[in-house]
Amino acid sequence: MAAVELEWIPETLYNTAISAVVDNYGRSRRDIRSLPENIQFDVYYKLYQQGRLCQLGGEFCELEVFAKVLRASDKRHLLHHCFQALMDHGVRVASVLASSFSRRCSYIAESDAHVKEKAIQFGFVLGGFLSDAGWYGDAEKVFLSCLQLCTLHNEVLHWYRAVECCVRLLHVRNGNCKYHLGGETFKLAQSYMDKLAKHGHQANKAALYGELCALLFAKSHYDEAYRWCIEAMKEITPGLPVKVVVDVLRQASKACVVKREFRKAEQLIKHAVFLAREHFGHKHPKYSDTLLDYGFYLLNVDNICQSVAIYQTALDIRQSVFGGKNIHVATAHEDLAYSSYVHQYSSGKFDNALFHAERAIDIITHILPEDHLLLASSKRVKALILEEIAIDCHNKETEERLLQEAHDLHLSSLQLAKKAFGEFNVQTAKHYGNLGRLYQSMRKFKEAEEMHIKAIQIKEQLLGQEDYEVALSVGHLASLYNYDMNQYQDAERLYLRSIAIGKKLFGEGYSGLEYDYRGLIKLYNSVGNYEKVFEYHNILSNWNRLRDRQFAVADALEDVNTTPQQTQEVVQAFLLAQTLGPTRPGLGPSVRD
Repeated sequence: MAAVELEWIPETLYNTAISAVVDNYGRSRRDIRSLPENIQFDVYYKLYQQGRLCQLGGEFCELEVFAKVLRASDKRHLLHHCFQALMDHGVRVASVLASSFSRRCSYIAESDAHVKEKAIQFGFVLGGFLSDAGWYGDAEKVFLSCLQLCTLHNEVLHWYRAVECCVRLLHVRNGNCKYHLGGETFKLAQSYMDKLAKHGHQANKAALYGELCALLFAKSHYDEAYRWCIEAMKEITPGLPVKVVVDVLRQASKACVVKREFRKAEQLIKHAVFLAREHFGHKHPKYSDTLLDYGFYLLNVDNICQSVAIYQTALDIRQSVFGGKNIHVATAHEDLAYSSYVHQYSSGKFDNALFHAERAIDIITHILPEDHLLLASSKRVKALILEEIAIDCHNKETEERLLQEAHDLHLSSLQLAKKAFGEFNVQTAKHYGNLGRLYQSMRKFKEAEEMHIKAIQIKEQLLGQEDYEVALSVGHLASLYNYDMNQYQDAERLYLRSIAIGKKLFGEGYSGLEYDYRGLIKLYNSVGNYEKVFEYHNILSNWNRLRDRQFAVADALEDVNTTPQQTQEVVQAFLLAQTLGPTRPGLGPSVRD
């Protein structure tokens, strides 16, 4: 009898029996532990439904009890409900379990190999659950204990286990922004791979290379991320776990997006969405993972409205699975906040975007330290929103207060980025650019100019002269010169450069062109060149007609083919495309970054 039925068919005889056991929980507690895991879990779930969290916490904090509960794998989403409720209630069950497991591993260090192997396998399950639930620090502790057990035996089986452990460890360190340790973890995994190879053994590298791609992507090392995503795709073979395949496709799609290979990105992420939905179901966290990356793709090809809808669906799934103050819910709030901000930029209606940005920050600060890197992007998004609200505000005092709050948030984000990545990084450059725009709103024009120039210099050195990130910063500096500093000749040169990059990379329908065209119309009006004013009014009209014809798809999820290619066909098509050179993308990202 599935626990799902407890939710939907409370009148069943089975449920009545479960309720009777729960009503006599104090007397039957020991007997409950001898029940089959499915029935035992249903008793615990009933405790959760009745709000008896102290009693439930007492059960789940015992490692043997939780190990048995984890074996009821078909009820994992319900277990997430219970677990998150305990964490929200102040029962630190994640850290208690991780510490208990670590102690157990210390106790069995001198035991037989099969005892340690059994502990490692359980550690993978426990750590995997904690990782899936977003408790990365506790999951890391579990995997480190597993890794320590692996090192006690210098033999092939434990080398394989060490590789698997390193992959899991790299995943949680990526999730927790421990990028330096992530690099060390990858090197350790490689050393075990080399040991295996010297003894004639070969481990599949798809998951490891996929996690390395995620690490490099997070550090804005986009060329390297793209290169390793290709290597990960080469490792996809029949029989590989669907989760691994989905995650590799997701990471490869994101790497393609930032390299402006949109057609490749589209094929990869749509197949990942399809696989996750078909294999895990439309309410599973892994499906929400693919939706967030699908939303990222849609946002970057200017399909902003559909991006908002996809992000909302992903957030709904994560809230239904985790609820409460959970890091996965926070990241979904942040993604939805930014896409909503972009979507409503022209309307000035930012209430929804601000709600999600503040919710993300509230959750992260409740769970993590105040200087955690995850706060950098959430604070940046909130600052962008506050700046636009301030600009539209008619109360001078309120405007100044909002701009100052945005300034404090941007400075905090910049310091977090510099601490994590250093000065010479795309993320740091983005924060400089955001400060430049804010200083312009604050009428601190020299400071704005300094920030924009610094952003351009870093981006040009890292990404080249004709990257879209460079075009964004060039356009922002042009706006400063045009609207506030009356440096029309410099502004014209920069606008034309931004337009040239945008059209070359993304074609005539790129969204960022609107701001440059409107800027040039204003500029030519200011200098009295009315022939150019007329010319760019016509160009802008043509651009609007082109934009109206784009994105005929009403529902992005319906656009995910229900009868797609086989995974191997998708992989082979991607790898074949690498030998043919880059595809020319036809669309571009939002200008407001």
